[in-house]
Amino acid sequence: MFLIKNLRRISPTTSSALIGFRNTGSPPLSSRFCTTLHQHQQVQSPAPNGLDRSRYEGLAPTREGEKPRVVVLGSGWAGCRLMKGIDTSIYDVVCVSPRNHMVFTPLLASTCVGTLEFRSVAEPISRIQPAISREPGSFFFLANCSRLDADSHEVHCETLTDGLNTLKPWKFKIAYDKLVVACGAEASTFGIQGVLENAIFLREVHHAQEIRRKLLLNLMLSDTPGISKEEKQRLLHCVVVGGGPTGVEFSGELSDFIMKDVRQRYAHVKDDVHVTLIEAKDILSSFDDRLRRYAIKQLNKSGVRFVRGIVKDVKPQKLILDDGTEVPYGLLVWSTGVGPSPFVSSLDLPKAPGGRIGIDQWMRVPSVQDVFAIGDCSGYLETTGKPTLPALAQVAEREGKYLANLLNEIGKANGGRANSAKEIALGVPFVYKHLGSMATIGRYKALVDLRESKDAKGISMTGFVSWFIWRSAYLTRVISWRNRFYVAINWFTTFVFGRDISRI
Repeated sequence: MFLIKNLRRISPTTSSALIGFRNTGSPPLSSRFCTTLHQHQQVQSPAPNGLDRSRYEGLAPTREGEKPRVVVLGSGWAGCRLMKGIDTSIYDVVCVSPRNHMVFTPLLASTCVGTLEFRSVAEPISRIQPAISREPGSFFFLANCSRLDADSHEVHCETLTDGLNTLKPWKFKIAYDKLVVACGAEASTFGIQGVLENAIFLREVHHAQEIRRKLLLNLMLSDTPGISKEEKQRLLHCVVVGGGPTGVEFSGELSDFIMKDVRQRYAHVKDDVHVTLIEAKDILSSFDDRLRRYAIKQLNKSGVRFVRGIVKDVKPQKLILDDGTEVPYGLLVWSTGVGPSPFVSSLDLPKAPGGRIGIDQWMRVPSVQDVFAIGDCSGYLETTGKPTLPALAQVAEREGKYLANLLNEIGKANGGRANSAKEIALGVPFVYKHLGSMATIGRYKALVDLRESKDAKGISMTGFVSWFIWRSAYLTRVISWRNRFYVAINWFTTFVFGRDISRI
């Protein structure tokens, strides 16, 4: 009876929308999906289950009576913070991203060695902005954006499928009223041959999963009969390239794992496991000399060896430095900063120094209407007189929060539609104030620098108290209460029972 009563509550409009994929003449479906684009795009293959994919080619421009549409490209810190703050009573929100979750990157290194589980640092986008899964005009599309047509207010996308034996990717278009490019950046390889093929980056959950599986595999293979001493030493040599916060924190987590867990559970090979950190200049360059010296001292105590040099070539089992030194490795983690992605480089938009999308003080791309850019993919144009902000999570998060409030004010002033915000005053421009930097270095030690810059006056500290502050700060900054609970439980179980060494 309960089921029958609920079925009766469904209106005829809702019922028609629910069966829209079969009823090609359904008005609700045609209003949400751009069926008029069929004449502009050639369909190469039929859709699954015999459906004609040409009928579902994208989202048409919004009509009178519908909410204006904000399209967000990306699901990183900037994009997710914007989606969280956007007023869905004013806008429909459409997110296009190759992943359906946000990653809490400051704790990603902890997942590589089993201190935290992977789900503890990932939050689904539908939890960050529930309207995406509830509102009829809001969507999430698992896809990559391939082209921007600013004149037509459209983005061209291509679906992301899993492997060669699944669906063949297809293309579609999305019309927007406001577009926010927040697709982040990619790891920099500096054109060094062999990096993409042999190194593992540490930017996504699947990178952490790959590192964990490779690390545990090498530990188990090195204890197998028949392996030579040289091969065992190579397999158990972990090399980290890049002395920034990510590289240092991963080195600290790895040394903790070796000293506490490997020595207990892989006693036969405990003396052969080594960690080498390679950096061309100084490690943790954003911190002052006192904090850097302390970090080097503590990491040396943990068994991390420092090598100053520039990587010239990466082979499948060794890398070569600029002085000709060959460094064999079993695990190579690459963490040398970020640069613009091929998609950002391909956009016909003004560029800021470093190849980022050029923006003004209100996060707008000045040369086109209704296009904004935030996060690691954007930077101030030289004409603004402002320096390019660093590629940090706190920068991206606050840019997303600022732009969400700005778009809400534009929407309230009836400027949400395409080409309707030209005469609207935008108010106070974005101002970034650095809140400080933190980095853990293992052995219950960390660095905390709460100054606006390393030369300014303020609080900076090291040691156990800093480690406690680091953990407390990130526990409160984790994306949701669900993730905070996961992180707290993972930390407790790791402290009591040790890290999980299962290779799943």
